[in-house]
Amino acid sequence: MSGHVLAVGEALVDEVHRPDGTSAEHPGGSIANVALTLGRLGRDVRLATWTGPDARGDLVRGWLAESDVTVVEGSDGAEHTSVAVATLDAQGAATYDFDLTWRVPDGAAASDGTLAVHTGSIAAVLEPGASQVRALLEVARATATVTYDPNARPAIMGDAGTTRPLVESLVALADVVKVSDEDLAWLYPGQDPRDVARTWRSSGPALVVVTLGGAGAVAVTAAGEVDVAAPKVEVVDTVGAGDSFMGALLDGLWDADLLGAARRAELHAIGDDVAASILGRCAAVAAITVSRAGANPPRRAEVAR
Repeated sequence: MSGHVLAVGEALVDEVHRPDGTSAEHPGGSIANVALTLGRLGRDVRLATWTGPDARGDLVRGWLAESDVTVVEGSDGAEHTSVAVATLDAQGAATYDFDLTWRVPDGAAASDGTLAVHTGSIAAVLEPGASQVRALLEVARATATVTYDPNARPAIMGDAGTTRPLVESLVALADVVKVSDEDLAWLYPGQDPRDVARTWRSSGPALVVVTLGGAGAVAVTAAGEVDVAAPKVEVVDTVGAGDSFMGALLDGLWDADLLGAARRAELHAIGDDVAASILGRCAAVAAITVSRAGANPPRRAEVAR
């Protein structure tokens, strides 16, 4: 199927601090990582983001170009490129602090060839960009599939009670939602993530996928629920794992000819076998990502191997 995915959101530099005291800088950002994954899987993907005309911006843009991600014109209008400081614990899990600004570059919009628009994380909550993102999605939904990953960042998003209504409104606008069990634990303390996913799906999306770390993932559809296991790998760190899963989810839906507003009814009718096949490949992509440092998703040939 011809066409492209438009990803709308942050691209930045991850300053990663490891438990042994070493540190390194890697290009990243939740939405940029999704775009990077799609590019490495051979898809036509465009990224509308907000970086600066500085050395870190050059690092991010070069990283994206190497993976065939097209950056939307005007995405370099920020005063400086944003930074996320990621501190890893002994298990490789990251906590974040941020120095960033976000807005949607002028002219960013879905076009006739846009099969899906993806957003989430910081881009969907941080103003002034968040309101611009929502307006873009409301227009894009007429022609494209809308996908959303809350990818909670409490250091930016603040109080869960304040953030929850915004997240729920975007869930209701989306066709596909991917969320981690950790995000749901923050948004809905004490609630079963499957129960939340069922409630979310009933509010509008065709598909809600919950990633469960080493326990795999579950997809909630109109037909029921599909569980997949996570491949067993040695975890180096989890930076970019959920984003690579999301990129692979878009890739799988693309393979299944389920992207685009004209395919919305078919997406709502997705069968267990198709969902299981897509999720299994998503889990494989995420497993490769966590087996190496930084947000470094695999290319299509690596997944095939």
